Amino acid sequence: MTGKTKPMMYHPFQIVGQDRPERWLVTCDHASNCVPEFVNGGCLGVAPRDMARHIAYDVGAAGVTRALAEALGGPAILSNFSRLVIDPNRGEDDPTLVMRLYDGTIIPGNRHAKPEDIDRRLNRLYRPYHTALAELAARRADTVIVSVHSFTPQLRGRPPRPWHIGLLYAADQRLAKPLIARLAQEPDLCVGDNEPYTGHLPGDAIARHAIAYERPNVLIELRNDLIETPAQQTAWALRLAPILQEVAAQTGL
Repeated sequence: MTGKTKPMMYHPFQIVGQDRPERWLVTCDHASNCVPEFVNGGCLGVAPRDMARHIAYDVGAAGVTRALAEALGGPAILSNFSRLVIDPNRGEDDPTLVMRLYDGTIIPGNRHAKPEDIDRRLNRLYRPYHTALAELAARRADTVIVSVHSFTPQLRGRPPRPWHIGLLYAADQRLAKPLIARLAQEPDLCVGDNEPYTGHLPGDAIARHAIAYERPNVLIELRNDLIETPAQQTAWALRLAPILQEVAAQTGL
C-alpha cells in the first residue's frame, strides 16, 4: 500500500435522473468550466477570473438544469468540459468550435491547436456528449427538449442587456412562440424573442437532436446575475416548470 489515492476517472458528461419517466429532456451544453487533464495539462492559459466568467461556461445554468429536470420529472444531461476546450453547441465544421478569442480574452491553449488536437477533443469530449444526448432523446417517441443556457448582462463595449430571460428558436416555433407569449404575461419579466442571440446555428445541439427528428424544443437563456446562487437557480426552475407544462398541454404538443 502506497497510501496514494487513485485519481477520479474523468467523464465528459453527467446524466441526472436517467430513469425518470416523463417526456421532458433538459440539456445543459455549457454546464462546466472544466479543462480535462489531457488538454494542455488541464490549463488553457486563461486567468482564473476569466475561467469563472461566461466565456468559459454558462454561469448558473447547471443548477437550473438539475432543478428543472427534477421538477419536470425527466432526465438531464450536462457537459463536463468548458466551451473554451470545445463547444458542444456548435457543428463540427463551425469555425467557432474551438475559440481562439472570446469577448476580448485570448485563449492561449487554443491559438496553436492542430487538427489532431481538435480531433482528440472531438473524440473524447464532444462526440461522447452528443452520443449520450441522442440516446436520451430517443428513449421516448414524444420527447421534448429544453436546453438551458445563461448570458452575461453586458458584453465588453456593448450596451447592457435588458432581458431577464430569452427564448431561442429556429424553424420549429411550436413550443417557443407560445412560451414567449405566456412568459410575457408575467409582469416582472422582460422576455427576449430570439434574444440575446438568434436560435439558428446549423449543426448545433438543438438542430442535431430536436429539429432533425421534429421533436418539440426550446432553448432558454437566463441572465446569469439572476441565477448566481443555488436558491435563485431552484426558484427559476420551480417557476419555469409549471409554465412549460401548461404551454405544452395547451398547444397539444
